[in-house]
Amino acid sequence: MRTLVLGGTRSGKSAHAEALLPADAPVRYLATARRYPDDADWDARIARHVARRPPSWTTVESPDLPVELARPGPVLVDDLATWVTGLLDDAGAWSDPAATIDVSPLVEAVRRFAGDRLVLVSAEVGLGVVPPTRAGRVFRDELGALNAALAQVCDEVVLLVAGLPLWLKRA
Repeated sequence: MRTLVLGGTRSGKSAHAEALLPADAPVRYLATARRYPDDADWDARIARHVARRPPSWTTVESPDLPVELARPGPVLVDDLATWVTGLLDDAGAWSDPAATIDVSPLVEAVRRFAGDRLVLVSAEVGLGVVPPTRAGRVFRDELGALNAALAQVCDEVVLLVAGLPLWLKRA
């Protein structure tokens, strides 16, 4: 079962995604946020996320998502917005209009996922206004395209609004 959990900032998407997986079984939690030197606030935020996870879960930071999804067992990926941000950083896409990223290996890995449970968390970027900056538009376009591609290969898609799940696609 492959589930895509979408939502805006503070919508409850991560907590909802975590509740879809067993608290008493091993789960690989693929945390995509990068750490930044001298950012104590960011480190504290990451620590709070880690602390709320069950002790049977293993956190894998900065993973190669397609490689990690080829491994067996239940998996939670949180979140794809920070993963895309990292790809855009690495490509220099914020300032180089010719820079591109390729998310197709991830979409293919999700399509081929053979484990019993995969939950993906991503920010829904299609409900707001057109961003006023090029960087904002690049991010929105890339993440929106990834979300749409993943929605096609996932069995379930749920949108969180004010902590409430709205099922868009059910298995």
